[in-house]
Amino acid sequence: MPTDSIPEPTSDTMARAHLEQARAIHWDRTRRMSLLLLAVWLVTGFGTVFFARELARFEVFGWPLSFYMAAQGAALVSLTIIAVYAWRMRRLDRDYHAALAPRP
Repeated sequence: MPTDSIPEPTSDTMARAHLEQARAIHWDRTRRMSLLLLAVWLVTGFGTVFFARELARFEVFGWPLSFYMAAQGAALVSLTIIAVYAWRMRRLDRDYHAALAPRP
């Protein structure tokens, strides 16, 4: 009489599960960071235009904040977003490759 038994996990299936878990963690962190940086970009690009009259009350280097953001600030924020993305992705990729390294 045949019995249905659960097969013992092999090293291949354990390695595959470890790989899938590492990929899921890496993708989750990448997606979360990308969404955060896109939100910052949206607030900078859309928010400063939408609230330009309210932001004109504040001054940066003697200029209204809305004018400064239109002339310089939005470009500086975009460059900062790119730099943060590159720095953080380098760290996330390094952690991902370290997680894929074979365990002793």
